[in-house]
Amino acid sequence: MQDDFLDKVYDLETPDALRRHYDAWAARYDADLEAQGYATPGRCAAALKAAGLLRDAAILDMGCGTGLSGRALRAEGFTTIDGADVSAGMLEVAAGTGAYRQLVNTAETGLPTGPYAAVTAIGVIGAGAAPAALFDDCLAALSRGGLFCFSFNDHTLEMPEYTARRDIALASGRVSLVSEDTGVHIRGLGSTSKVYVLKRN
Repeated sequence: MQDDFLDKVYDLETPDALRRHYDAWAARYDADLEAQGYATPGRCAAALKAAGLLRDAAILDMGCGTGLSGRALRAEGFTTIDGADVSAGMLEVAAGTGAYRQLVNTAETGLPTGPYAAVTAIGVIGAGAAPAALFDDCLAALSRGGLFCFSFNDHTLEMPEYTARRDIALASGRVSLVSEDTGVHIRGLGSTSKVYVLKRN
């Protein structure tokens, strides 16, 4: 990938740096990741379908980026998807996909509150992306009985500040585990991710 946008995400230390990076990457993001075999969006969408989520259920696609995740959800038949992201450049591309009912710039308006029947955070919570606290924000946007589908890549699974959020939520009974699956994340990089579906109790 030209200019190594993907490699540089792990060096971003502030929210402003993150937004600038993704704004600059937006025009090439889809082509770069698709060329590398980005598999996690499709895996997450399939996991939500397997969990029995109704096709017209309201979904919040947190950290939607350019809409790769929204398109994957559409491909599995889901029809009511809102997207949220901090990058105006990414949201501009997402608006052109037709995947979303509405799009929210969270850097300007804050996080959507829902409640939603499902929330996704696909390749979003982890090193080089959103902080661990977003995990709890996603749960807060869910209705009771709602489903939270997210992924942790292999880097993030080695970082206790992220995995602890998952473990605490499960141990407290706030959520229950519906499914988890380890598989390809970005094929060209040889990376893996674990896809989870949790149910809010």
